Amino acid sequence: MGLFDQLAGQAIDALGNKGGVHAEGQSGLLSSIMELINQHGGLAGLLQQFQQSGLGDQVASWIGTGANAPVSGEQVKGALGADAISQIAAKLGLAPEAASGGLAALLPQLIDHLTPNGQVPEGNDLMAQGLNLLKGKFFG
Repeated sequence: MGLFDQLAGQAIDALGNKGGVHAEGQSGLLSSIMELINQHGGLAGLLQQFQQSGLGDQVASWIGTGANAPVSGEQVKGALGADAISQIAAKLGLAPEAASGGLAALLPQLIDHLTPNGQVPEGNDLMAQGLNLLKGKFFG
């Protein structure tokens, strides 16, 4: 099981859908996160959105090498906006609360793994890295 599969599975479990969501649903959640990163101009832009929403301490913990501070679905919704959460929920066939909860469960772990040395990758390096991992999941 790959990193993205494992993280998506943990997020789906946090939603209470143990065994009820197949690989396509997990991939949809990961795809939504990659789209969010792209929409914000990269990982740094997405993290800045969370920092501007008062979640700077949580973001710093995700990037840092220590334990990841949790974030709630409501905090994710506040940072990204209700419209973005509604769009993701509709795309995945989930209630908005479930989508924001899934993102809240997945984002800290995913950001932690994408910043292993406590630094945010520059430019499109992260996007290319993520897309290659997703391609490998579907075609490898």
